[in-house]
Amino acid sequence: MTAGSHALLQQSVSITPVAEHDFGDCAAGRILVVDDVAELRDLYAEYLGERYSCVTAADAHEALRRLAAEPFAIVISDVSMPGLSGVELLRKIREHFQDVAVIIVSGIDRTQRVLDTMRLGASDYLLKPCDLGVLELSVERALERRALLRDARRYKHDLERRNAELAHQQAELKRLQAQIVHNEKMVSLGQLAAGVAHELNNPAGFIYGNMEVLRECAAGLERLLGFYDGAALPAAVADGAALLKREIDYENTLADLHTVIEDCTSGAERIRDVVQNLRTFSRLDEAEFKKVDIHEGIDSTIRLLSRFYASGHITLRRNYDALPPVDCFAGQLNQMWMNLLANAAQAVAGGGEVCVSTRLCGDAVLVSVSDTGPGIAAEHRDRIFEPFFTTKPVGEGTGLGLSITYGIVERHGGEISVESCPGVGTTFTVVLPVNAGARRGHSGGRDDL
Repeated sequence: MTAGSHALLQQSVSITPVAEHDFGDCAAGRILVVDDVAELRDLYAEYLGERYSCVTAADAHEALRRLAAEPFAIVISDVSMPGLSGVELLRKIREHFQDVAVIIVSGIDRTQRVLDTMRLGASDYLLKPCDLGVLELSVERALERRALLRDARRYKHDLERRNAELAHQQAELKRLQAQIVHNEKMVSLGQLAAGVAHELNNPAGFIYGNMEVLRECAAGLERLLGFYDGAALPAAVADGAALLKREIDYENTLADLHTVIEDCTSGAERIRDVVQNLRTFSRLDEAEFKKVDIHEGIDSTIRLLSRFYASGHITLRRNYDALPPVDCFAGQLNQMWMNLLANAAQAVAGGGEVCVSTRLCGDAVLVSVSDTGPGIAAEHRDRIFEPFFTTKPVGEGTGLGLSITYGIVERHGGEISVESCPGVGTTFTVVLPVNAGARRGHSGGRDDL
């Protein structure tokens, strides 16, 4: 192909490729006959016109223009033509009109030429003078082969689409299975926590209540012993008391008694706190469902955590949007803010920033608690909402805070997510519906979620 003919083609022909998955066959039975000899192309068109719709073109340029403007099923082309040859036309058709079958009719009887055209994608190669019956048979075969190729592409497209749908459904199924497993785990653990809380509640109450009595009793006994120490006793009694004091290490025993009482009181308080958390986690404590000011609950929680946020080591920022009152159990939401804000404060205990942001998004409110702490390690991120999972040292955390938070969010029909980057910080985002009460219907103010 010469540079001049290539330029002419670019100027005169605008080629639009066929849509890859357009399987509507509006070209069925339409044939384009291309030959520079008018008698031959008219002969072919007249003979085939009895069964098919035939259009003629005098050269490859005209053929390409017609192909760009109209749909055809088959092109019957001569090889030797002015401008573009039939072989070059075949290349263009294979490049831009893949759905069009091409039959070459040529007076060149060379094996290499036949092989070249067939490798380029020709359906058949016929020699001139061409028997019209043979030409018709070649057209029939080309149409059958074209139909098979179209069906194969359609089946391939359908298979790819169905595979994509199956892959999507499989991913969705895995997500739902994971969610069901997690929900079942939360239910089972909730039942376990309820049982543990019930069994611990009374004995923990006895211990905590009696520790104050024990402290008062110990103080009274210490006063009595002090009185005896200052009293004038007979020499024999005083010597016996002194001997007994040395045997029991009297001075250190009194100091140890105070320490033991304080340690037991502290331990009883921790048991009480664990029981209270378990009761919240297992929904043993019911409360009234009502409209609540989210900001008021957050601010009151921050005041309760003044030991963190009033220390001067933590910078607290509040970016509050205007929010409507939200349907919720106020006590449970305050427990959730307590857990998130306490965790954020502990993450930046050595100094840093905590930001609380709120905004309205449609019929839901979004509350984000961010910190500039060390972040959450990737291997821990999937487990942070599991009950009793904690990365804190033994004695500093029960591992219930975030699991309680997760349960409270789900109970209110909301969602909670976490984003964390090691060395940068962590952000917990809670989404709560504004009108959860409308979905609950009449529930008598009880926790029926």
